Amino acid sequence: MALPGTALHSLSETEHRTQLRRAVVASTIGTTIEWYDFFLYSTVTGLVFAKLYFPRSDPLVGTLDAFGIYAVGFAARPVGAAIFGHYGDRIGRKAALIATLLLMGVATFLVAFVPTYEQIGIWGAVLLTVLRFLQGVGVGGEWGGSVLLSMEWARTNTHRGFIASWPQFGVPAGLFLANLAVLVFSEISGDQFAVWGWRVPFVLSIILVGIGLYIRLGILETPTFARLVAENKIEQAPTIEVIRRQPREIILTALARMAEQAPFYIFTAFVFTYGTTVLGTSRTLILVAVLSASVLSFFTIPYSGHLSDRIGRKRMYLLGAGVTTVFGFLYFAMLDTAVSGWIFLAIVLSLIPHDMMYGPQAALIAECFTARLRYSGASLGYQLASVIAGGPAPLIATALFAHFRSGYAIAAYIFICGLVSIAATMMLPDYTNRDIHDEYDLPGGSRPAGPLAAKG
Repeated sequence: MALPGTALHSLSETEHRTQLRRAVVASTIGTTIEWYDFFLYSTVTGLVFAKLYFPRSDPLVGTLDAFGIYAVGFAARPVGAAIFGHYGDRIGRKAALIATLLLMGVATFLVAFVPTYEQIGIWGAVLLTVLRFLQGVGVGGEWGGSVLLSMEWARTNTHRGFIASWPQFGVPAGLFLANLAVLVFSEISGDQFAVWGWRVPFVLSIILVGIGLYIRLGILETPTFARLVAENKIEQAPTIEVIRRQPREIILTALARMAEQAPFYIFTAFVFTYGTTVLGTSRTLILVAVLSASVLSFFTIPYSGHLSDRIGRKRMYLLGAGVTTVFGFLYFAMLDTAVSGWIFLAIVLSLIPHDMMYGPQAALIAECFTARLRYSGASLGYQLASVIAGGPAPLIATALFAHFRSGYAIAAYIFICGLVSIAATMMLPDYTNRDIHDEYDLPGGSRPAGPLAAKG
Protein backbone atom coordinates (compact mmCIF):
# COMPACT_ATOMS: atom_id res chain seq x y z
CA MET A 1 0.00 0.00 0.00
CA ALA A 2 1.44 3.36 -1.00
CA LEU A 3 2.05 6.13 1.45
CA PRO A 4 0.12 9.38 1.04
CA GLY A 5 1.88 11.72 -1.33
CA THR A 6 3.95 9.07 -3.06
CA ALA A 7 4.51 8.77 -6.79
CA LEU A 8 3.71 5.08 -6.97
CA HIS A 9 1.12 5.49 -9.70
CA SER A 10 2.25 5.63 -13.30
CA LEU A 11 2.98 9.11 -14.60
CA SER A 12 3.14 10.25 -18.19
CA GLU A 13 6.37 11.72 -19.49
CA THR A 14 4.92 15.24 -19.18
CA GLU A 15 3.70 14.62 -15.62
CA HIS A 16 7.06 13.16 -14.68
CA ARG A 17 8.93 16.21 -16.01
CA THR A 18 6.55 18.45 -14.07
CA GLN A 19 7.19 16.55 -10.84
CA LEU A 20 10.94 16.61 -11.49
CA ARG A 21 10.85 20.40 -11.87
CA ARG A 22 8.77 20.76 -8.71
CA ALA A 23 11.11 18.49 -6.76
CA VAL A 24 14.20 20.41 -7.92
CA VAL A 25 12.59 23.77 -7.10
CA ALA A 26 11.36 22.55 -3.70
CA SER A 27 14.80 21.11 -2.86
CA THR A 28 16.70 24.19 -3.99
CA ILE A 29 14.47 26.70 -2.22
CA GLY A 30 14.41 24.55 0.91
CA THR A 31 18.18 24.23 1.08
CA THR A 32 18.52 27.95 0.37
CA ILE A 33 16.40 28.75 3.40
CA GLU A 34 18.20 26.24 5.63
CA TRP A 35 21.62 27.52 4.59
CA TYR A 36 20.52 31.14 4.95
CA ASP A 37 19.75 30.33 8.59
CA PHE A 38 23.02 28.45 9.12
CA PHE A 39 25.27 30.99 7.37
CA LEU A 40 23.56 33.94 9.02
CA TYR A 41 24.74 32.60 12.36
CA SER A 42 28.22 32.02 10.90
CA THR A 43 28.53 35.59 9.59
CA VAL A 44 27.26 37.24 12.76
CA THR A 45 29.56 35.06 14.87
CA GLY A 46 32.65 36.58 13.26
CA LEU A 47 31.29 40.12 13.57
CA VAL A 48 29.56 40.57 16.93
CA PHE A 49 29.05 37.44 19.04
CA ALA A 50 32.49 37.53 20.67
CA LYS A 51 31.85 41.10 21.86
CA LEU A 52 28.26 40.54 22.99
CA TYR A 53 28.52 37.18 24.71
CA PHE A 54 32.17 36.99 25.83
CA PRO A 55 33.02 40.64 26.62
CA ARG A 56 35.43 39.86 29.45
CA SER A 57 37.69 37.69 27.32
CA ASP A 58 40.82 38.72 25.49
CA PRO A 59 39.71 39.53 21.89
CA LEU A 60 41.37 36.40 20.48
CA VAL A 61 40.00 34.21 23.29
CA GLY A 62 36.56 35.73 22.78
CA THR A 63 36.74 34.84 19.10
CA LEU A 64 37.70 31.27 19.96
CA ASP A 65 34.78 31.07 22.42
CA ALA A 66 32.34 32.39 19.84
CA PHE A 67 33.58 29.96 17.18
CA GLY A 68 33.31 27.22 19.81
CA ILE A 69 29.54 27.78 19.96
CA TYR A 70 29.58 28.03 16.16
CA ALA A 71 31.21 24.57 16.03
CA VAL A 72 28.40 23.07 18.14
CA GLY A 73 26.14 23.37 15.10
CA PHE A 74 28.51 21.15 13.17
CA ALA A 75 28.80 18.59 15.96
CA ALA A 76 25.00 18.34 15.95
CA ARG A 77 24.75 17.70 12.23
CA PRO A 78 25.51 13.93 12.39
CA VAL A 79 22.82 13.70 15.08
CA GLY A 80 20.35 15.22 12.64
CA ALA A 81 21.64 12.93 9.90
CA ALA A 82 20.97 9.85 12.06
CA ILE A 83 17.51 11.00 13.22
CA PHE A 84 16.13 12.28 9.93
CA GLY A 85 17.99 9.69 7.86
CA HIS A 86 16.12 7.04 9.85
CA TYR A 87 12.73 8.59 9.17
CA GLY A 88 13.61 9.58 5.60
CA ASP A 89 14.32 5.93 4.79
CA ARG A 90 11.23 4.73 6.70
CA ILE A 91 8.38 7.21 6.13
CA GLY A 92 9.69 9.14 3.15
CA ARG A 93 11.93 11.95 1.95
CA LYS A 94 9.13 14.57 1.96
CA ALA A 95 8.02 14.16 5.59
CA ALA A 96 11.59 14.33 6.89
CA LEU A 97 12.30 17.48 4.88
CA ILE A 98 9.25 19.28 6.27
CA ALA A 99 10.40 18.49 9.81
CA THR A 100 13.97 19.69 9.22
CA LEU A 101 12.75 23.00 7.81
CA LEU A 102 10.52 23.63 10.81
CA LEU A 103 13.24 22.80 13.31
CA MET A 104 15.84 25.00 11.64
CA GLY A 105 13.42 27.88 11.14
CA VAL A 106 12.20 28.05 14.72
CA ALA A 107 15.72 27.78 16.18
CA THR A 108 17.02 30.55 13.91
CA PHE A 109 14.07 32.83 14.70
CA LEU A 110 14.69 32.46 18.44
CA VAL A 111 18.37 33.49 18.10
CA ALA A 112 17.10 37.03 17.49
CA PHE A 113 15.79 37.21 21.05
CA VAL A 114 18.76 35.84 23.02
CA PRO A 115 19.83 38.39 25.70
CA THR A 116 23.48 39.48 25.80
CA TYR A 117 26.08 38.92 28.52
CA GLU A 118 25.30 42.30 30.03
CA GLN A 119 21.65 41.30 30.42
CA ILE A 120 21.80 37.74 31.75
CA GLY A 121 25.49 36.89 31.98
CA ILE A 122 26.77 33.55 30.73
CA TRP A 123 23.21 32.27 30.19
CA GLY A 124 23.12 34.19 26.91
CA ALA A 125 25.95 32.02 25.59
CA VAL A 126 24.19 28.91 26.93
CA LEU A 127 21.01 29.78 25.04
CA LEU A 128 23.00 30.43 21.87
CA THR A 129 24.61 27.02 22.25
CA VAL A 130 21.26 25.24 22.57
CA LEU A 131 19.79 27.02 19.55
CA ARG A 132 22.93 26.40 17.51
CA PHE A 133 22.67 22.71 18.37
CA LEU A 134 19.07 22.63 17.14
CA GLN A 135 20.15 24.41 13.95
CA GLY A 136 22.76 21.72 13.41
CA VAL A 137 20.25 18.92 13.91
CA GLY A 138 17.94 20.53 11.35
CA VAL A 139 20.57 21.09 8.68
CA GLY A 140 21.99 17.63 9.39
CA GLY A 141 18.79 16.04 8.16
CA GLU A 142 18.13 18.50 5.35
CA TRP A 143 20.89 17.76 2.85
CA GLY A 144 20.30 14.06 2.27
CA GLY A 145 16.57 14.48 1.74
CA SER A 146 16.93 17.44 -0.59
CA VAL A 147 19.45 15.66 -2.79
CA LEU A 148 17.36 12.48 -2.97
CA LEU A 149 14.17 14.39 -3.66
CA SER A 150 15.80 15.76 -6.82
CA MET A 151 18.02 12.85 -7.80
CA GLU A 152 15.45 10.09 -7.38
CA TRP A 153 13.04 11.86 -9.74
CA ALA A 154 15.62 11.73 -12.54
CA ARG A 155 14.36 9.28 -15.15
CA THR A 156 17.66 9.06 -17.04
CA ASN A 157 21.12 8.39 -15.62
CA THR A 158 22.99 10.80 -17.89
CA HIS A 159 21.98 14.04 -16.14
CA ARG A 160 21.96 12.91 -12.51
CA GLY A 161 25.01 14.92 -11.52
CA PHE A 162 23.49 18.12 -12.90
CA ILE A 163 20.08 17.50 -11.29
CA ALA A 164 21.60 16.62 -7.91
CA SER A 165 23.75 19.76 -8.02
CA TRP A 166 20.70 22.05 -7.73
CA PRO A 167 20.11 21.41 -4.01
CA GLN A 168 23.81 22.28 -3.67
CA PHE A 169 22.89 25.60 -5.27
CA GLY A 170 21.17 26.38 -1.98
CA VAL A 171 24.57 26.93 -0.36
CA PRO A 172 25.66 29.97 -2.41
CA ALA A 173 22.07 31.22 -2.50
CA GLY A 174 21.80 30.97 1.28
CA LEU A 175 25.25 32.49 1.66
CA PHE A 176 24.25 35.36 -0.62
CA LEU A 177 21.02 36.07 1.24
CA ALA A 178 22.65 35.85 4.67
CA ASN A 179 25.47 38.22 3.79
CA LEU A 180 23.09 40.54 1.95
CA ALA A 181 20.85 40.72 5.01
CA VAL A 182 23.80 41.48 7.27
CA LEU A 183 25.13 44.08 4.83
CA VAL A 184 21.76 45.85 4.49
CA PHE A 185 21.01 45.99 8.19
CA SER A 186 24.61 46.85 8.95
CA GLU A 187 24.22 49.93 6.79
CA ILE A 188 20.76 50.77 8.14
CA SER A 189 21.64 50.39 11.81
CA GLY A 190 25.18 51.80 11.56
CA ASP A 191 26.73 51.98 15.03
CA GLN A 192 23.66 50.21 16.41
CA PHE A 193 24.37 47.05 14.43
CA ALA A 194 25.81 45.29 17.50
CA VAL A 195 22.81 46.44 19.56
CA TRP A 196 19.81 45.53 17.38
CA GLY A 197 20.79 45.51 13.70
CA TRP A 198 22.15 41.95 13.72
CA ARG A 199 18.90 40.60 15.18
CA VAL A 200 16.59 41.65 12.32
CA PRO A 201 17.84 39.10 9.72
CA PHE A 202 17.13 36.32 12.23
CA VAL A 203 13.58 37.58 12.69
CA LEU A 204 13.01 37.73 8.93
CA SER A 205 14.02 34.08 8.53
CA ILE A 206 10.58 32.98 9.73
CA ILE A 207 9.05 34.42 6.55
CA LEU A 208 11.35 32.30 4.39
CA VAL A 209 10.40 29.22 6.40
CA GLY A 210 6.73 29.82 5.67
CA ILE A 211 7.48 30.01 1.95
CA GLY A 212 9.55 26.84 2.06
CA LEU A 213 6.86 24.88 3.91
CA TYR A 214 4.20 25.93 1.40
CA ILE A 215 6.33 24.66 -1.49
CA ARG A 216 7.34 21.38 0.14
CA LEU A 217 3.81 20.46 1.16
CA GLY A 218 2.81 20.44 -2.51
CA ILE A 219 5.30 17.87 -3.83
CA LEU A 220 5.03 14.09 -4.28
CA GLU A 221 7.26 11.45 -2.76
CA THR A 222 10.05 10.13 -5.01
CA PRO A 223 9.43 7.15 -7.35
CA THR A 224 12.37 5.31 -5.79
CA PHE A 225 10.89 5.46 -2.29
CA ALA A 226 7.41 4.62 -3.61
CA ARG A 227 8.88 1.50 -5.21
CA LEU A 228 10.58 0.50 -1.95
CA VAL A 229 7.22 0.77 -0.17
CA ALA A 230 5.41 -1.22 -2.86
CA GLU A 231 8.05 -3.97 -2.79
CA ASN A 232 8.08 -4.05 1.01
CA LYS A 233 11.77 -3.18 1.22
CA ILE A 234 11.67 -0.57 3.98
CA GLU A 235 14.26 -1.15 6.70
CA GLN A 236 13.19 -1.04 10.34
CA ALA A 237 16.48 0.50 11.49
CA PRO A 238 18.14 2.00 8.39
CA THR A 239 20.75 4.05 10.25
CA ILE A 240 22.03 1.01 12.13
CA GLU A 241 21.80 -1.12 9.01
CA VAL A 242 23.82 1.25 6.82
CA ILE A 243 26.53 1.50 9.50
CA ARG A 244 26.67 -2.30 9.57
CA ARG A 245 26.58 -2.87 5.80
CA GLN A 246 28.32 0.18 4.31
CA PRO A 247 30.73 1.62 6.91
CA ARG A 248 33.48 2.00 4.33
CA GLU A 249 31.39 4.30 2.16
CA ILE A 250 30.35 6.40 5.17
CA ILE A 251 33.95 6.95 6.27
CA LEU A 252 35.33 7.57 2.79
CA THR A 253 32.61 10.07 1.83
CA ALA A 254 33.24 11.97 5.06
CA LEU A 255 36.99 12.11 4.39
CA ALA A 256 36.42 13.03 0.74
CA ARG A 257 34.76 16.24 1.94
CA MET A 258 37.82 17.49 3.85
CA ALA A 259 39.08 19.59 0.92
CA GLU A 260 35.65 21.10 0.33
CA GLN A 261 34.34 21.54 3.86
CA ALA A 262 37.27 22.96 5.86
CA PRO A 263 38.42 25.59 3.31
CA PHE A 264 34.84 26.73 2.69
CA TYR A 265 34.34 27.85 6.28
CA ILE A 266 37.75 29.48 6.33
CA PHE A 267 36.88 31.37 3.14
CA THR A 268 33.36 32.40 4.25
CA ALA A 269 33.41 32.63 8.07
CA PHE A 270 36.98 32.94 9.40
CA VAL A 271 37.78 35.55 6.74
CA PHE A 272 35.58 38.08 8.59
CA THR A 273 37.73 37.79 11.70
CA TYR A 274 40.99 37.70 9.73
CA GLY A 275 40.02 40.62 7.53
CA THR A 276 38.69 42.96 10.22
CA THR A 277 41.17 42.20 13.03
CA VAL A 278 44.40 41.25 11.23
CA LEU A 279 44.22 43.15 7.95
CA GLY A 280 42.17 46.08 9.22
CA THR A 281 39.75 45.71 6.30
CA SER A 282 36.25 47.09 6.49
CA ARG A 283 33.35 44.76 7.25
CA THR A 284 31.55 46.04 4.15
CA LEU A 285 34.37 45.09 1.77
CA ILE A 286 34.40 41.50 3.02
CA LEU A 287 30.62 41.23 2.92
CA VAL A 288 30.50 42.51 -0.66
CA ALA A 289 33.32 40.15 -1.69
CA VAL A 290 31.61 37.12 -0.16
CA LEU A 291 28.36 38.18 -1.83
CA SER A 292 30.18 38.34 -5.19
CA ALA A 293 31.75 34.93 -4.63
CA SER A 294 28.36 33.41 -3.87
CA VAL A 295 26.89 34.91 -7.06
CA LEU A 296 29.69 33.29 -9.08
CA SER A 297 28.82 29.97 -7.41
CA PHE A 298 25.32 30.21 -8.84
CA PHE A 299 26.95 29.21 -12.12
CA THR A 300 30.01 27.16 -11.12
CA ILE A 301 28.14 24.66 -8.92
CA PRO A 302 25.57 23.43 -11.50
CA TYR A 303 28.18 23.62 -14.26
CA SER A 304 30.51 21.40 -12.24
CA GLY A 305 27.66 18.97 -11.70
CA HIS A 306 27.03 18.98 -15.45
CA LEU A 307 30.71 18.36 -16.18
CA SER A 308 30.68 15.37 -13.82
CA ASP A 309 28.04 13.77 -16.07
CA ARG A 310 30.41 14.17 -19.00
CA ILE A 311 33.84 13.31 -17.56
CA GLY A 312 32.89 11.25 -14.52
CA ARG A 313 32.03 12.10 -10.95
CA LYS A 314 35.34 11.07 -9.40
CA ARG A 315 37.48 12.73 -12.05
CA MET A 316 35.71 16.07 -11.60
CA TYR A 317 35.91 15.83 -7.83
CA LEU A 318 39.62 14.95 -7.85
CA LEU A 319 40.31 17.91 -10.12
CA GLY A 320 38.66 20.26 -7.63
CA ALA A 321 40.52 18.73 -4.68
CA GLY A 322 43.82 19.10 -6.51
CA VAL A 323 43.22 22.79 -7.21
CA THR A 324 42.26 23.35 -3.55
CA THR A 325 45.55 21.95 -2.25
CA VAL A 326 47.51 24.78 -3.85
CA PHE A 327 44.93 27.57 -3.81
CA GLY A 328 45.22 28.23 -0.06
CA PHE A 329 48.74 29.63 -0.49
CA LEU A 330 47.64 31.92 -3.31
CA TYR A 331 44.61 33.00 -1.26
CA PHE A 332 46.61 34.18 1.75
CA ALA A 333 49.27 35.73 -0.47
CA MET A 334 46.58 37.97 -1.96
CA LEU A 335 44.93 38.70 1.40
CA ASP A 336 48.21 39.60 3.08
CA THR A 337 48.88 42.39 0.60
CA ALA A 338 46.19 44.28 2.59
CA VAL A 339 45.23 45.91 -0.72
CA SER A 340 41.46 46.10 -1.16
CA GLY A 341 41.51 44.93 -4.78
CA TRP A 342 43.60 41.85 -4.04
CA ILE A 343 41.52 41.02 -0.97
CA PHE A 344 38.35 41.25 -3.02
CA LEU A 345 39.80 39.05 -5.77
CA ALA A 346 41.04 36.44 -3.30
CA ILE A 347 37.61 36.10 -1.71
CA VAL A 348 35.74 36.00 -5.03
CA LEU A 349 38.03 33.30 -6.46
CA SER A 350 38.06 31.23 -3.26
CA LEU A 351 34.80 29.40 -3.94
CA ILE A 352 35.71 28.18 -7.45
CA PRO A 353 37.85 25.22 -6.25
CA HIS A 354 35.15 24.49 -3.69
CA ASP A 355 32.42 24.50 -6.36
CA MET A 356 34.39 22.10 -8.56
CA MET A 357 33.87 19.56 -5.79
CA TYR A 358 30.52 20.69 -4.44
CA GLY A 359 28.74 20.46 -7.81
CA PRO A 360 29.31 16.71 -8.33
CA GLN A 361 29.48 15.92 -4.61
CA ALA A 362 25.77 15.31 -4.05
CA ALA A 363 25.54 12.62 -6.71
CA LEU A 364 28.97 11.20 -5.83
CA ILE A 365 27.97 10.61 -2.21
CA ALA A 366 24.32 9.60 -2.65
CA GLU A 367 25.14 7.13 -5.42
CA CYS A 368 27.42 5.21 -3.07
CA PHE A 369 24.47 3.92 -1.02
CA THR A 370 21.76 1.42 -1.88
CA ALA A 371 18.26 2.87 -2.27
CA ARG A 372 16.65 1.65 0.95
CA LEU A 373 19.57 2.99 3.04
CA ARG A 374 20.41 6.00 0.89
CA TYR A 375 19.00 8.83 3.05
CA SER A 376 20.74 7.50 6.18
CA GLY A 377 24.03 6.60 4.52
CA ALA A 378 24.43 9.74 2.42
CA SER A 379 23.44 11.97 5.35
CA LEU A 380 25.86 10.33 7.76
CA GLY A 381 28.79 10.44 5.35
CA TYR A 382 28.09 14.04 4.39
CA GLN A 383 27.49 15.32 7.92
CA LEU A 384 30.35 13.49 9.65
CA ALA A 385 32.62 15.78 7.66
CA SER A 386 31.12 18.68 9.60
CA VAL A 387 32.64 17.26 12.79
CA ILE A 388 36.10 16.59 11.40
CA ALA A 389 36.34 19.51 8.97
CA GLY A 390 33.68 22.23 8.82
CA GLY A 391 33.09 22.94 12.49
CA PRO A 392 36.72 22.85 13.64
CA ALA A 393 38.05 24.79 10.63
CA PRO A 394 37.58 28.37 11.98
CA LEU A 395 38.83 27.23 15.39
CA ILE A 396 41.91 25.57 13.87
CA ALA A 397 42.54 28.57 11.63
CA THR A 398 42.31 30.95 14.61
CA ALA A 399 44.62 28.77 16.70
CA LEU A 400 47.16 28.38 13.88
CA PHE A 401 47.30 32.10 13.31
CA ALA A 402 47.60 32.77 17.04
CA HIS A 403 50.63 30.46 17.19
CA PHE A 404 52.40 31.17 13.89
CA ARG A 405 51.10 34.68 13.14
CA SER A 406 50.98 33.74 9.46
CA GLY A 407 48.17 32.90 7.06
CA TYR A 408 50.46 30.41 5.36
CA ALA A 409 50.08 28.10 8.35
CA ILE A 410 46.37 28.02 7.57
CA ALA A 411 47.19 27.40 3.88
CA ALA A 412 49.24 24.37 4.95
CA TYR A 413 46.20 23.08 6.84
CA ILE A 414 44.12 23.45 3.64
CA PHE A 415 46.85 21.60 1.73
CA ILE A 416 46.66 18.64 4.14
CA CYS A 417 42.85 18.57 3.87
CA GLY A 418 43.23 18.40 0.10
CA LEU A 419 45.54 15.41 0.26
CA VAL A 420 43.13 13.55 2.55
CA SER A 421 40.27 14.17 0.13
CA ILE A 422 42.25 13.01 -2.87
CA ALA A 423 43.16 9.73 -1.16
CA ALA A 424 39.61 9.06 0.04
CA THR A 425 37.96 9.94 -3.28
CA MET A 426 40.23 7.57 -5.17
CA MET A 427 38.88 4.70 -3.05
CA LEU A 428 35.21 5.53 -3.63
CA PRO A 429 33.10 3.73 -6.26
CA ASP A 430 31.94 5.74 -9.26
CA TYR A 431 28.32 5.27 -10.36
CA THR A 432 28.32 7.96 -13.04
CA ASN A 433 25.59 7.16 -15.62
CA ARG A 434 24.80 3.82 -13.95
CA ASP A 435 21.35 2.75 -12.69
CA ILE A 436 20.97 3.40 -8.95
CA HIS A 437 17.31 2.42 -8.46
CA ASP A 438 17.92 -1.30 -7.88
CA GLU A 439 19.43 -2.70 -4.70
CA TYR A 440 23.22 -2.92 -4.54
CA ASP A 441 24.97 -6.11 -3.50
CA LEU A 442 26.03 -5.44 0.09
CA PRO A 443 28.02 -7.42 2.67
CA GLY A 444 25.67 -9.90 4.31
CA GLY A 445 23.24 -9.99 1.37
CA SER A 446 21.38 -7.40 -0.65
CA ARG A 447 17.97 -7.79 1.02
CA PRO A 448 16.98 -6.58 4.51
CA ALA A 449 17.37 -9.20 7.19
CA GLY A 450 14.42 -8.29 9.44
CA PRO A 451 10.71 -7.68 9.05
CA LEU A 452 9.80 -4.81 6.78
CA ALA A 453 7.37 -2.00 7.43
CA ALA A 454 6.49 1.28 5.85
CA LYS A 455 5.75 3.16 9.04
CA GLY A 456 8.11 4.65 11.57
